[in-house]
Amino acid sequence: MNDLLGVVDWSRAQFAMTAMYHWLFVPLTIGLSLIVAIMESIYVRTGDTRWRNITKFWMTLFGINFACGVATGIILEFEFGTNWSNYSWFVGDIFGAPLAIEGIVAFFMEATFVAVMFFGWNKVSRRFHLASTWLTAIGVSLSALWILVANAWMQNPVGMTFDPAQMRNVMTDFWAVAFNPVSMNKFFHAVTSGWALAGAFVLAVSCWLLARGRNADAARKSIRIGGWVGTAGLLLTCWTGHGSAVQVARVQPMKLAAMEGLYTGGNGVPLVAFGILNSPEAIAAGADPMKFSIDIPYGLSLMIDGSTTSYVPGIEDLLAGRERSGGEQPAMAPPYSQRMEMGVLARQALTRYSQAREAGDSTAMAEAEADISTYFPNFGYGYLESPDDAVPPVGLTFYSFHVMVLGAGLLVVLFATLLFAAIRKPALLGYRWMHWLGFLSLVVVYLVSQAGWIVAEVGRQPWVIQNLMPTGAAISDISSASVQTTFWIFAVVFTGLLVAEISIMTRYISKASRSDIETAKHV
Repeated sequence: MNDLLGVVDWSRAQFAMTAMYHWLFVPLTIGLSLIVAIMESIYVRTGDTRWRNITKFWMTLFGINFACGVATGIILEFEFGTNWSNYSWFVGDIFGAPLAIEGIVAFFMEATFVAVMFFGWNKVSRRFHLASTWLTAIGVSLSALWILVANAWMQNPVGMTFDPAQMRNVMTDFWAVAFNPVSMNKFFHAVTSGWALAGAFVLAVSCWLLARGRNADAARKSIRIGGWVGTAGLLLTCWTGHGSAVQVARVQPMKLAAMEGLYTGGNGVPLVAFGILNSPEAIAAGADPMKFSIDIPYGLSLMIDGSTTSYVPGIEDLLAGRERSGGEQPAMAPPYSQRMEMGVLARQALTRYSQAREAGDSTAMAEAEADISTYFPNFGYGYLESPDDAVPPVGLTFYSFHVMVLGAGLLVVLFATLLFAAIRKPALLGYRWMHWLGFLSLVVVYLVSQAGWIVAEVGRQPWVIQNLMPTGAAISDISSASVQTTFWIFAVVFTGLLVAEISIMTRYISKASRSDIETAKHV
């Protein structure tokens, strides 16, 4: 049992580490591809070779980051087979189909046109080259779409049925999976957040060029493009974040409760703008969950339902079976203790089905299959030892969520200040404090980006597939020692990749800061 727990914990740690390293590269790839395409569009429209050379500068930085993102993404997908083979079997073709489409269509598009994008200058026409750049940017976003379709299905499993004969889920409606409301919100939220992150990256690098005293014109032009893309991305991220919160309230109310540190819900629930949680021991002893908080009255009810009197359940409400109904009264559902019993009945019915199938008893098979169908929605609860096991890590989810929200607010101020200076008061960009605002924006945007991913994935624990499979049931039959070994190998490799990327980028930027970007003497 200890080794089993070790396998679960180390596998989770390994996957989390891989995902977080991967997410350092992905949003920058998404956003920079758009910025590069916009810059090249300006060059093609104006014929100004200075814009061509500025485009080449940012395109090179995009290429460095793109290569590192591909390397971490491949390892991430392999881990499903090495560490999570039970999960991979259980999800059947539902999870594999979007990933296959991503590889065959989206990644193929990226790989094809990125070659023309980098090596096609002066070999193809301007318009064909521009089309290749835009198709690369579209391919990058399509990759994100299909990966997030797969991820969203884990958070809201739809368009499938469980086949006891195969012991796995089978897709019954591809379009329900593809257009899952959760996936659509996640896609636009992730893509627009990538625009914001890349905008901050362009601002920071441009401020570095200004601080070095060269390429002032190229830096100001880049700040205008990066500032507009980053600001638009940030505002759209906030808007899509609201949509994501509405979907979370509908399909993952326990995650929403953890995000807000809400243990006891009710009508007209406030939104915590800033707060400090009490310790779990103090909360269990009856203390107020919040040591200190600044609340927005009725904010949470308004956010998820547009009404100041809407009912929002807390953690204790959900455990007791009081769920959100979309109005002022909770909808009563089986308490989690009863769901655990129904999950056990589903597992027992599955065992009976297998035994009846081996014996060739069609009557017993039909009876068992009927019980499986009845109890399967709570199948995963049968693996839990206590209702409290269904509560995610509240502290980590709560603080990550509020870092994300408060950081986004700070980014609005930073982007607006730098964009105003670039457009209306260019002289301000000569001040050192303005350069530090650019550097700060890059630090904050990465904190916000990582915090958002933590909220999405830690907040759904203990579920690998919401309500159907907890983490402990998804792992492979391997030793914890082997997972520990690969964990440290990957930690070294990923850290090496990150160090290499930063080193190559900084050397390239430093070289550019000593030469002239607009005349392409840095190339």
